[in-house]
Amino acid sequence: MTIKDVAAACGVAVSTVSRVLNNHPDVSASTRARVLEAIDRLHYIPNNSARDLVASQVDSIGLVVRGAENPFYTPIIRAIEASCEAAGYTMVLHQIPVGADEISAGAALVRSKRLRGIIFLGGRFDYSQEEGAAIGIPFVCCTNTNQFGDLDKSVYSSVSIDDFAEGYRATRLLIDQGHARIAVLLDSVRDHSISELRYAGYCQALADAGVPLDADLVLETIDFTMAAAYERTLRAFRERRDITAIFAIADSMAISAMKAIHDVGLTVPEACSIVAIDGIEMSRYTVPTLTTLTQPQVTMGEEAVKILLDVLSGAAPSRHVRLETVLREGETLGPARH
Repeated sequence: MTIKDVAAACGVAVSTVSRVLNNHPDVSASTRARVLEAIDRLHYIPNNSARDLVASQVDSIGLVVRGAENPFYTPIIRAIEASCEAAGYTMVLHQIPVGADEISAGAALVRSKRLRGIIFLGGRFDYSQEEGAAIGIPFVCCTNTNQFGDLDKSVYSSVSIDDFAEGYRATRLLIDQGHARIAVLLDSVRDHSISELRYAGYCQALADAGVPLDADLVLETIDFTMAAAYERTLRAFRERRDITAIFAIADSMAISAMKAIHDVGLTVPEACSIVAIDGIEMSRYTVPTLTTLTQPQVTMGEEAVKILLDVLSGAAPSRHVRLETVLREGETLGPARH
């Protein structure tokens, strides 16, 4: 079996098959899925895979981490690795940048490492049916739920929090302290990811409390970095000083916001309260300590592996688990100033 046979079987050029095998981005999703299906059907093993096959583990589980620089993922990665090893599997870690396509990276990893299953950590929320088919083995989405995609829930599993509900809860904590001028600090209200879901929870909490939505208090960074969060908060407080609270969709953004508020000569929580979601370790050491809804990171990782192993063994079908956060009461939440 050669690469020419694969190309002939799916009606594309040899160069197209080569681009798919090498994970080039200039191949449409439909063509990529057709090529990968032919590779599976014909049992074609590329030369690099044949070399790796001798040394590769038969029982390997892949972990594709999108945005590995995010400190939130560190405890989850450790939990996944420990759970894999305890079950007799080897974890194959593959890290990609925030803007990269984890589906393409995952499909390439499956072919090169002969994985039994794969876990996606920090992925998109909008997988298509074609993209799901391109993976070809059982997979679990960890921290994401595919709420904006059309992938059938029976063909994959997920472990996450309810981002809408937790966004609502975080905002409600501020409302209950008398805050009405509550800013929300996020990536984008239309990112088809956690920003959009947590923003929807924020909006619903305001509506239920009879607080009008103020578009000027929606602080979009369009870049999920601490630097962008700092600059956006700084600009917001230079433009208006009546903001009394911020709901930051992530601890890292909240930490940046605290620095910006300090740099304009204000204090937290006296001038502005802050509540976030995540519970990363560094947020325990801010001054004042961040009030945040802590995600069960270790449990997330362990549950992702457990689900995947159940699917692989036939003990259970694909399933979707929602975990709850725990409020860590810090010192950044106080009553509204009037």
